Amino acid sequence: MNRVPNIAKQPQKSSQRKEKAPPEVPAIITDKERGSYYEKGRFLGKGGFAHCYELTNRATREVVAGKVVPKTMLVKQYQRDKMTQEVQIHRELCHKNIVKLFHFFEDSLNVYITLELCARRSLMELHKRRKAVTEPEARYFTHQVVEGVLYLHDLKIIHRDMKLGNLFLNDDLVVKIGDFGLATTVDGDERKKTLCGTPNYIAPEVLNKMGHSFEVDIWAVGCILYILLFGQPPFESKSLEETYSRIRHNNYTIPSSSTQTASNLIRKMLHADPTKRPTAKEVHRDIFFKSGFMPARLPVSCLTMVPKFGGHETSMMEENVAPRGTDARVQRPLNGRAGLAALPPHMVANNAEREKAQQQASEATFREPEDAYLSQLFHQVAVLLEQRIPGIEEEEAALDGYQSPECLPIFWISKWVDYSDKYGIGYQLCDNSVGVLFNDNSRIMLDQAGNELTYIEKSNKEHYFSMQNGEIPMTLNKKVTLLKYFRSYMNDHLVKAGEGSEQRVGDDLARLPTLRVWFRTKSAIVLHLSNGTVQINFFNDHVKMMMCPLMQAVTFIDQNKRMLTYKLSNLQRNGCPEKFLHRLKYAKTMIERLMSDANVVAHNPSRQADVPRGMASARSASAGSRGPIHTGNHLPQSASGSNIHPRR
Repeated sequence: MNRVPNIAKQPQKSSQRKEKAPPEVPAIITDKERGSYYEKGRFLGKGGFAHCYELTNRATREVVAGKVVPKTMLVKQYQRDKMTQEVQIHRELCHKNIVKLFHFFEDSLNVYITLELCARRSLMELHKRRKAVTEPEARYFTHQVVEGVLYLHDLKIIHRDMKLGNLFLNDDLVVKIGDFGLATTVDGDERKKTLCGTPNYIAPEVLNKMGHSFEVDIWAVGCILYILLFGQPPFESKSLEETYSRIRHNNYTIPSSSTQTASNLIRKMLHADPTKRPTAKEVHRDIFFKSGFMPARLPVSCLTMVPKFGGHETSMMEENVAPRGTDARVQRPLNGRAGLAALPPHMVANNAEREKAQQQASEATFREPEDAYLSQLFHQVAVLLEQRIPGIEEEEAALDGYQSPECLPIFWISKWVDYSDKYGIGYQLCDNSVGVLFNDNSRIMLDQAGNELTYIEKSNKEHYFSMQNGEIPMTLNKKVTLLKYFRSYMNDHLVKAGEGSEQRVGDDLARLPTLRVWFRTKSAIVLHLSNGTVQINFFNDHVKMMMCPLMQAVTFIDQNKRMLTYKLSNLQRNGCPEKFLHRLKYAKTMIERLMSDANVVAHNPSRQADVPRGMASARSASAGSRGPIHTGNHLPQSASGSNIHPRR
């Protein structure tokens, strides 16, 4: 029988009134009741009074998430009661879409809750990177949320804080509902009176203190679906008062781009009268989840890139799908960018829903800025550097309280080989997928399993092939051969990794970020990925930095292989070591150069050969002696290259 949590009262001391100070967590955490020992690993994040760490069970080597709450934050009885109720409710739950709570214990300093590790953070980080997602993705995520809510409601539990930040994702992108701090149980027709929730998701009956029940979770799911589809909360405004007024008056608008089934479901879930909202069971059976394409699984790349829903091609003859707002005669968008290639005829005939999904994905790629977020990033860095930034020591900046690990990039370049005096630059992403940016500005990418091949023309038109089915057109044979050589060289000379991975369901939907532009200076190599990330690897001390305009954050990998991630706004508020500040100033100059070169190409295409790789080739910027590619499986060892193997 499970022990009821009994949190010992901790005497309040005057020196313990700094509420945001991180807990004092020992390197080895002991669960005396079970005789278990946990090694404290990397910091995962913080929320409320809790800090979260990776914990490794010394005996089993199982890695879990450890939620740590200092007892100094549990001085008052209501605080202890609230945490006790959270644990009592959560520990009894067992469902694929609920974060599993394993154990609860305490020592003299802290209360510990061990939880299922959700390594891919939450839907909030997805939202920040992607804003609106495609309808198939929204359907995939929301369906899992509804399954979790249905399970809770069957147990007479109301979550009461359903929001993107409490919907966690494991490595397979399975949604897990977590954070039961506001959850409660109800008996029969009982109506709860507590004013609780998060402003953008709070139901009108909670605001009006009419009493609430299961319907508040349905309302929140309606808000979640709306955000996923349209990129912002339905009632959001510039002030809390205005947001609450909009909620009370049911004042929201569904964009005209919405499908009828999505609009209808949102309207039902956001009905002002809670008695007229559907139950979780009715939502689960809604036509929205049955009438459109819903992937069985989504790839990790969708956390930062629009997926593809089409099949493979067998030739390079397919025309682009022409999204709304494009000139169909030339199959090019009005903003000058090309999109995803069309579905092959056999796929269209067999799956009309998937054809529609591919159309939506194509339209989503046209909404991405033409400069891949460079101007946004430049503005963010420029605004930061205009401020007076306090100086702090490097070791202080490395403390958990300064970090924002939720902003860690999904992808970065972990290895690269510069062979641009003949062919281009080869690189490996952190997931072991491999790409080449050729001197003619075309790009090719092979996933980590070695099965899914993407070829991107100079015009940005994308084509997808399977390496297993012999579908590669003859026109691509030379470039595929070069890709294999680059891949072999990096595996053999820059640490072998990634071969033999099994292909999983959903891998064929992945669109990986590709290297868009690069150049080298005397001090560093500068790399710009198609998802907006700018990466700078410094040659002298081997420090790396990755800047993400979508998360408005920067990650440094220092000489000790530590990954240190900061929100730009926190650097201005908390301070920045001089060593990192100097690199941010350098980065601003490099981003400005990337933007300048892009503008040259945009206004004078004939100058393409004079600008960095990705617009064209930066032959003068590359260095190192090189010879012709050998006929074996390797590039010559004299080609330049680099590794990144951070401690995470």
